[in-house]
Parts: sequence; C-alpha cells; structure tokens
Amino acid sequence: MAIMVDAKHDEVSARAEHAEPLGRLAILGYGAGHMLNDITSACWFTYLLLFLTDLGLSPRDAAIVMLSGQVADAFTTIFAGVLIDRFGHFKLWHGGGSILVAISFSSVFGGCLPCKIIGNNSFTLQTIGYSLFASIFNVGWAVTQVSHMSMVNCITLNQTTRVSLTSCRNAFTMVANLSLYAVALAVFNMYDAKAYADIKSEYRWIAYLSIFMGCCFVVVFLVATKEPTLKQRRECESFSKISWNFWFKKALYYQVAIVYVLIRLVTNVSQALLAFFVINDLGMPQSAKALVPAIIYISSFIVSVILQEISWNSSRLKATFTSGAVLWILSGSAIFVLPSSLHSTMYILSIIIGVANALMMVTGISMQSMLVGKDVNGCGFVYGSLSFLDKLSCGLALYVLESYQDSDHIMRSSAENGGLSVTRYGLGLIPSICALISALVTCTMELEETQSKRLTEPLLA
Repeated sequence: MAIMVDAKHDEVSARAEHAEPLGRLAILGYGAGHMLNDITSACWFTYLLLFLTDLGLSPRDAAIVMLSGQVADAFTTIFAGVLIDRFGHFKLWHGGGSILVAISFSSVFGGCLPCKIIGNNSFTLQTIGYSLFASIFNVGWAVTQVSHMSMVNCITLNQTTRVSLTSCRNAFTMVANLSLYAVALAVFNMYDAKAYADIKSEYRWIAYLSIFMGCCFVVVFLVATKEPTLKQRRECESFSKISWNFWFKKALYYQVAIVYVLIRLVTNVSQALLAFFVINDLGMPQSAKALVPAIIYISSFIVSVILQEISWNSSRLKATFTSGAVLWILSGSAIFVLPSSLHSTMYILSIIIGVANALMMVTGISMQSMLVGKDVNGCGFVYGSLSFLDKLSCGLALYVLESYQDSDHIMRSSAENGGLSVTRYGLGLIPSICALISALVTCTMELEETQSKRLTEPLLA
C-alpha cells in the first residue's frame, strides 16, 4: 500500500513539473472571486471601530463587536474546511457565503436592528445587536474565503500558476481596498458628519456601495471560473482522504501557521488602528483616514502585479518574504517615533508599508500552497485551520489594545503628559515585532524545490 501511495505521489509530482500554466483570463477570473470579501473586510477593519465609537460605544464595547465576529469567523473556517474537503463544490460554497456576506454586512453598518425591534437604544443592546450581525457576516465571509483559497490547488498543478493565482487574488484585494477608500473619500467630503444620524448615513452609504461593487465581481468569478474538471478532480481525489494528524506531524505546517498568523496580525492590526493614528496622534485632516490607506493599497497593487511575472522557487519565495518583513520593521520603527509636526512623512511611510504588505502577503499565502503541494485532499483543512488561528489571534489582539485604549489612566497619560498612545504602540511596535518573528521562522523552513513554467500570457504584456 505504501509503495502504491508513493508511486501515485511521484506520478502527480511529475505531472506538476510539466503542467501547463493557465492563461491570463483564467487567472483574472479567479482573482475577481474574493472582491466582495476584500472590500467588506477593508471597511470592517478600517472603519468598524471608528464607526461604533463615533456612535457612542466605548472602545471596549466596540472591540467586543469585532471580537465576536472574529471568533465566529475562526470557528466557521474549521467546519467549512472539513465540509469542503468532503463534499467539494467550491463555487456553490462560494456563492452561498457571498449571499450571506452581502445581506449581513448591510445590517452591521445599517444600524442596530434588534434596537429598532425592541424599541430600546441602550449601549448594551447596541453591543449585542451589532455583535449578532457581525457574527453572521463573518460566518459568510469565512465560507467564501476558505472555498476560494482552497480552489487554487485543484485548479492547476503548476506551481508558478498557483503563485500567480495567489498574486492575482492579492492584486484584486488592492483593487477592492482602493475602491473602498475612493468611495469613503467621496462620502467623507460630501458629509460633514457631526450628528448621530449623519454618522449612520455616512457609513451606510459606504457599506451599500461596497456591497454593490463586490457583488458585481462575484458574478464575474462565478461565470469566468470553472469548477475543477473531472480529470482535475480525479487528480485531486487520487489519494485517500487525509486526516488531521497528517498535518499535525509536519513541522512545516506549524512554521507556515506561525508565519501566516503573524502576517495577518501585521496587516489587520495596522489597518484597524491606522485611521485612529492619523487623526488622533498625528492630527491630520479627516480625508487622511481615506488617503493614507489608499496610498498603501496603490503600492501593494503595483507590487502584486509585478510579482505575477516572476518564475518562483522556494529560495526566491523566502527571500522576497524576508525583504517585505524588513521593510515593515523599518516602517513600524519610524511610525513609533514620528512626531505630529512631521505628519506628512506618513504618506512616504504608506508607500513602504504597501510594498511590504504585498511582498509578505503574496509569498506568505503561497507558502500554504507549497505546504499542501500534491496532498490536495487536505487543502480545505489547511486553509481553514490557519484562518481559524488568524481570525482568533487578530480579534484578541484588537480587543486587548482597545481595552487599554478604554483606560482613563492611559488616555490621560498620553494626552496630558506627552506619553505615547496605545494606538502608536499597536501600529508601530506590534507589526514590526510580528514581521521580525515571521522572517526568522521563514528562514528555518524547508520548502520543496520546484521549477515551473512561466505564465502562458504574462499579465503585464
């Protein structure tokens, strides 16, 4: 039996070495599939805490809303990964998750529905109501994410195309974020929101327009991307179902898990705290809470597109990731000491952060693909379990930071005694430390050396 399994692995490995790369349209069609998730995620991490605190919730209550969503997301990824591994039908899962995202996200920013039904607008009920729809939103988000990410390994066996699919997905993430910040900038300039009703209207428009744009791209994905063919499915099903213990016995699983979680901490924590930092710490104009993130994602988009043109192997993957980590360490250190009198420097730092995010995210997610390799029957569990760790750690990290932000002692220390704010610590030190640790772990990885053909049609041609 062991000899037969080894022979099948060798056969798939040989096919992987000679697998034809996908064309441009197939890669672009796949990349569009995560746009709804990405644009709502950008709004979630950038503006949810700001939106809830503007409505009057304390930073700790706002963090509870976000944490409830992250916990629901984390546990859903585990179950979604197992079910997708067992039943397949990636596009069906993706479509169902997208519908749930669209409906529930509009309710998160559309106001507290339980408060309207009960006729009570207390902060406690608001926290419960927003937490409920935040949880529903994240359930749909997780199903869509796991189904979309785990498709990569059954779409093609070509390693360079797999990295290109990941890079294209990341490029569309940048498009989604830029679209959000363009909408936000227009809405913020249109409204001079001071009153409670104006604040709700402001964010409601941002949410509704984001959902509309994201749904358009979901339709493009469902039309342009084919479910893996019977031949490809047989390749994916050529081995018996892989148990969880198989992954738990691999050192590379733990290494990739650590790196992926740290990447997400870098991007999500920095994104969630960025608007607070530029407004409260640096004293920049209100438009900066849309302009600064936009610059970050323009830089990330450009780098992500360039990365699609590279023929990848494990050494190049690790070197590129380490370069991104070094850039984040330098940027985070600069943010930590940046005085408000030099707030314009934040625009330059935004460019560096955008480059660093792209380098780390594209290569970091591609490490998951290299971990799965030819063991594609377990790809749903791998992506689901790593996403579980990512969502839980980010939710807890933001909750802890916001709890400290809610402390009157720390607030007075920062404002009156010239001390450093919790936001500055969270944006400057936490991403830098996470980037450093992830780079060190990456250097210890032993990734399979592969040489794959370049794309049939370079995306920059």
